[in-house]
Amino acid sequence: MKSKRHTKILEIISSKEVETQEELAEELKSQGFDITQATVSRDIKTLKLIKVQAQSGKSKYVVSSGEERNIVDRLSNILSNTVISVENIDKMVVIKTISGSGSAAAEAIDNLEGSDIAGTVAGDNTIFILVRSLEKAEELVSKIRKRI
Repeated sequence: MKSKRHTKILEIISSKEVETQEELAEELKSQGFDITQATVSRDIKTLKLIKVQAQSGKSKYVVSSGEERNIVDRLSNILSNTVISVENIDKMVVIKTISGSGSAAAEAIDNLEGSDIAGTVAGDNTIFILVRSLEKAEELVSKIRKRI
């Protein structure tokens, strides 16, 4: 649940100017998360979010410089914590995850480097990935299996 919440926090701050922890908590609550301001505070610390001045003059949360790689590493950890199985059928890779983790795992997969993914579709617990060649599909399955 924490990794799903962290992914959602990153999504929220990349699409909106969130100025306070309370605003972030309200945004998470509106998206179905049962969360307290104290949990949001810990998440902000864990994700190493900082406040910067937005174009509007207000402050907003962003991922601190140099942390982008760390975020990719965290997304990769999502794979090891949520993926149940992975297989390729020709150029299609099918991944089964624990319930409710399909989108978070798909985000992590989309951030894998050099995988030659044409497109990803995620459901609640299943991800379909179209890869550009059979060879690349097999490489992607191998990469994911190493992480899980």
